[in-house]
Amino acid sequence: MADLSLLSIDQVVIRPVRAEDLPALEWDGVYTSYRHVFRETFEDAQRGQRVMLAAVAAGEMVGQVFVQLSSSEQHFADGATHAYLYALRVRPVWRGQGVGARLIAAAEAVLRERGFTTAVIAAAKENAGALRLYERLGYRVFAEDPGQWSFTDANGKEQSVAEPCWVMEKHLE
Repeated sequence: MADLSLLSIDQVVIRPVRAEDLPALEWDGVYTSYRHVFRETFEDAQRGQRVMLAAVAAGEMVGQVFVQLSSSEQHFADGATHAYLYALRVRPVWRGQGVGARLIAAAEAVLRERGFTTAVIAAAKENAGALRLYERLGYRVFAEDPGQWSFTDANGKEQSVAEPCWVMEKHLE
């Protein structure tokens, strides 16, 4: 693996996730349990139902963000005006250098190109740093959410998640 600490933010490229990127989304085993989720999300992206963006430096994934274009929860993503940004992650060595802000800006640009007028994102209530970043980027809290959802992990076992969060939105210009 390259020494990513020697690179600058100018060397980070934001691009769509490719099939060969899927193993890198597991972040060296930290997110292996989400392997099936990543595959399904990628397949949805191939069908135009979601967007997956990667931040890459020296051939290594240093960040990611996904966008859900439509959902049964219409106030988050309605397929026409509102879309939901999620799974924003930046490797620790790259945090505080603008990678997260660039990923969000790239996702918002994709949404504008597609005619969406509102981006929605959630910040875990215990993640004050994410809340500050999103507020700095123009997002405002409009709701609370219990953050309860489930997924099938890499071993085929159903997992439940409960992560209370602030739901925020930004009107895109």
